[in-house]
Amino acid sequence: MKKIPFIALQTSLLLVAFLALSSFAVARHETQAAEQNDQANLAKLVQSVRKATVQYQDINKAISAGYGPLFGCVSGTDHGAMGIHYVNPNLLNGTIDVATPQALIYEPADGQMKLVGVEFIADSATWMKTHSGPPVLEGQVFTFVDAPNRFTIASFFELHVWAWRENPQGPFVDWNNHVSCAGDPGE
Repeated sequence: MKKIPFIALQTSLLLVAFLALSSFAVARHETQAAEQNDQANLAKLVQSVRKATVQYQDINKAISAGYGPLFGCVSGTDHGAMGIHYVNPNLLNGTIDVATPQALIYEPADGQMKLVGVEFIADSATWMKTHSGPPVLEGQVFTFVDAPNRFTIASFFELHVWAWRENPQGPFVDWNNHVSCAGDPGE
């Protein structure tokens, strides 16, 4: 068996270590770039929703546009809330457009209604007649809510976007720990 000189062994080990670290650095850079791209897409959707709904910070403008309260203030069973959904029934037509969310979500606080987010909604039976999967908006896949459900309505797809109130769990998670129904006089 042939002996490898010590200096050659050291050089080989250093080369292997260098290549491993280089590969790790490249992989880490690619992961960070992908995460930044994902964050940019998240920010893009949130900003698009903000731009489309800025006028509805005045709830009277939402009512004039055909939105009305449905279900009262929705609280989580173990944490967070959604708030009061103002739904526009004319928009429940099976189309999804970032400029026209089907529901605006308000938090009752200090005797006022504060816009905190939106919900995009598509009846699942209507949607699946012309599509092979759930709706996707700016890369965000909608959640399927089966029937029976707490709202006693047919199954549907939904996507919350917390455009006006930060959600510590993410901008598309249903329940928001920074939203409360405590200010709802009906609670």
